[in-house]
Amino acid sequence: MANLKASKKDILVNKRNYNRNKNFKTSLKTAIKVAHAAIESFNEDTQKVVYSACRLVDKLTTKGILKKTTGARKKSRLMKAMNVASASVSKK
Repeated sequence: MANLKASKKDILVNKRNYNRNKNFKTSLKTAIKVAHAAIESFNEDTQKVVYSACRLVDKLTTKGILKKTTGARKKSRLMKAMNVASASVSKK
């Protein structure tokens, strides 16, 4: 247990930030799952859903919750999956 007053405050701040970041990361995971589901059933709303997930990734990267490379990787994989799905739909 912390003895110094500043250390006790740091514990509180860390807990607050952890809970906030956990909430953001959970919402990101949900958005990515929804985007992948939209890609599987490719329709006119797929692009909107994928772009909204990419926007969320950008926001979390800007806030420092995600690393820059992690955000880029997640966006890249989403866009690649969407492009493959749209190419297979357009060939049919």
